[in-house]
Amino acid sequence: MADPHDPVAGLLDQLLKRHFGHDSFRPLQRAIIDDAVAGRDCFVILPTGGGKSLCYQLPSLADAAGVTVVVSPLIALMQNQVDLLTANGVPATYLNSTLDGQEAWSREQDALAGKYKLVYMAPERLFAASGRNLLAQLQVARFAIDEAHCISEWGHDFRPEYRMLGQLRDPHGPFGDRFAQVPVIALTATATPRVADDIVRELGLRDAAQHRGGFERDNLYYEIRPKNKVAQQIIDHLEAHPAAEGIIYCQSRKGCDEMAQKLRGHGIAAVAYHAGLDAGTREKHQNDFIFGDAQVVCATIAFGMGVDKPDVRFVFHADLPRHIEGYYQETGRAGRDGLPADCILFYSGGDRFKIEFFIEQKETEEERQHAREQLEQVVKYAHTTGCRTTALLKHFGEDHAGKCGHCDNCLKPPKTVDATQDARKLLSAVARTGQRFGMGHVINVLRGSKAEPVTRRGHEQLSVHGIGKDQPVGHWRSLAEHLIDQGHMGQTTDEYRTVFLTDTSETVLKGDVPVPLVQSRAMSGKPAAGGSSSRSRSRASAADADLPFDETLFEQLRELRLELAKQQGVPPYIVFGDAPLRAMAREKPTDDTAFLAVNGVGQNKLDRYGPDFLDAIRGYVASTGASGGEA
Repeated sequence: MADPHDPVAGLLDQLLKRHFGHDSFRPLQRAIIDDAVAGRDCFVILPTGGGKSLCYQLPSLADAAGVTVVVSPLIALMQNQVDLLTANGVPATYLNSTLDGQEAWSREQDALAGKYKLVYMAPERLFAASGRNLLAQLQVARFAIDEAHCISEWGHDFRPEYRMLGQLRDPHGPFGDRFAQVPVIALTATATPRVADDIVRELGLRDAAQHRGGFERDNLYYEIRPKNKVAQQIIDHLEAHPAAEGIIYCQSRKGCDEMAQKLRGHGIAAVAYHAGLDAGTREKHQNDFIFGDAQVVCATIAFGMGVDKPDVRFVFHADLPRHIEGYYQETGRAGRDGLPADCILFYSGGDRFKIEFFIEQKETEEERQHAREQLEQVVKYAHTTGCRTTALLKHFGEDHAGKCGHCDNCLKPPKTVDATQDARKLLSAVARTGQRFGMGHVINVLRGSKAEPVTRRGHEQLSVHGIGKDQPVGHWRSLAEHLIDQGHMGQTTDEYRTVFLTDTSETVLKGDVPVPLVQSRAMSGKPAAGGSSSRSRSRASAADADLPFDETLFEQLRELRLELAKQQGVPPYIVFGDAPLRAMAREKPTDDTAFLAVNGVGQNKLDRYGPDFLDAIRGYVASTGASGGEA
């Protein structure tokens, strides 16, 4: 805990409230900021929504001199950050390809004149001739490497240009020893232990203060559902939550376009985002979502990294992700403001087979094997019948006791059935048909089909024909996926998807190995009870997010926020996020002092937006007779 009599500590507290509107720090933030202010190298892993940006933004304000150079991978990410900092009264700018020569030169001159505390640059810009020239003259207080996992080839979003950042301190590099003593802070939301070691090594961090926050996001609800009428399930969710804005991830461009079209057909403002669209359309659709003109964006994984929108209330995966790291980061774009949000993955074994087919097209066996391992982890996660938070965190080397209280399996534990006899029937059918056919044909034989492919081969004469007619197709497919997952049955990765017996199939056929089948959400056909609006949350129940607020006033304040944002040409969350608006709708402040006491309201926001919001709240209180604390 910081010493309250420490003048630096007092300054940081003042800056935190004045510019960011917060009365206290989030977990680990203060310790990280103290190390950064002390001039130490830092390596920071904090989950999305954990407040990583503040860890280098606040120290930049506390520096007596110099500028923090922030390395960021995407243009949109820089612009969002700078817009938010500017609204908070923090002098910041960015230098990227969107600026014409004159504007870029003007910003560079302002930077050299000491008018900025933070300058955002892409790594390519940093090492271009103009960037090297600027840095040669700039008084750099520290480098902040955002999205640091991009530097690791073992990460899910490796970017070769990030590797150049190791040259910042290389005496034989383009800058010589100019930055040898300049501290570096590297930050990421996702890093396995292997990736973390790679980041520290590649950046040449020296005796770095390492801060690892917990990966659990207890405001996010995780659920797996079978991939059945996905568009209708999403439409039903949006009808139940008409104000919710969110992202739907699809694997293909066609899937994005079709999903957006279906949603628009039901009156939902939805846009598509993928590499098949021209740059202008992609930028428009992204801005429509950020500025609130589109409620939903249906996107490939190309979308999201550069979006700093805090009020995303859901992230749905209409198709199976290819790896856990990407899935965790994509779902992490929900609920960045700390308020409840839903993360639902629609699972289908067919998606797994499609991905496996594409994996086999990779050039080297090493690449194929790595991709297979990543996919296997996703499939196991989808089929897990235990706490999903435990399964997710284990991937990042973090232990979790389970019973998180914010996943489908914890809120409504799945049922277990004895599937030993059905497993023996299924494996027998695979054997009797010669291990030469796909699962669809084997199931048809099991269920007694007399379709032409069955009778042409004489398989209606087999002893296994019809022995599984008491169970639906979905049951057999789910059981087959389970046996494949457990290694008791195999399946080829070619286009014919032939199933075959494995070394352990015989133990199941003899009945030596029981097959208890827990009906996972991926198999059950029924969603778990509860969503973000109705679930209970174990550790987040005491948070402000769960306190009641006046929903009518909240909606009026949202409309005012949108009006002001459009006047200023900024996204609504730049004015205020949903969390401060909820607090206003709960406390109903009617004077400057009370308004400034709202978490998320700093002096700059009070000066800029206070009159409009206070007028709205006073008018509401006068017309309704409601007072602070009434919901």
